[in-house]
Amino acid sequence: MTDASSFAGVVLAGGASRRMGSDKALLTLGGRPLVLRATNALRDAGAASVVVVGGGAAVAALVDDHVADAAPGAGPLVALVQSLERVAAPVVVAVACDLPAIEPSEISRLVEVLEAGPAAVAVSVVDGRRQWLHAAWRRGALPELAAAAAAGERSLHRAAAGLVIVEVEPADPDAVRDVDRPHDLARYAERRDEPRRVR
Repeated sequence: MTDASSFAGVVLAGGASRRMGSDKALLTLGGRPLVLRATNALRDAGAASVVVVGGGAAVAALVDDHVADAAPGAGPLVALVQSLERVAAPVVVAVACDLPAIEPSEISRLVEVLEAGPAAVAVSVVDGRRQWLHAAWRRGALPELAAAAAAGERSLHRAAAGLVIVEVEPADPDAVRDVDRPHDLARYAERRDEPRRVR
């Protein structure tokens, strides 16, 4: 696994979940809320710390470290900037709260690829599409991202356009796919592997 001192983990849980109809962070698979699957995967990958950004009181009650979304409804860019400002680690792995099959090995690989070269961000790619909510970021990217957010930008991919980006194809594409609608979660019913740690 990756050196535990080298990165911090962030779970972004501030989405409105309109298409799902309920808070995606609290959906369960294998008896565990998705937000805990994400925090556990980050810890098992070697994160020195894990914070959940956004989500309501029910999410906050489940996790060890929670901060309120500084700008509810503003999107993941603002939440990422908030996270980069909060942690001291040189690398931050930010993931969505709704990744049912998230894997520590895929998180570790992002960090290893990022640290092996000059890129500011290592992002997972599935079917040619960058999965911005499964990516590793250097804190050095903060000024550019913060400036974009301050200018009103809400898109992660547009805010990162001027950064050096390395793409990482996951060994298991399902590990970086999110769920948007109730039927999306059903396809993961057979992947009920319990997290190794609850919190």
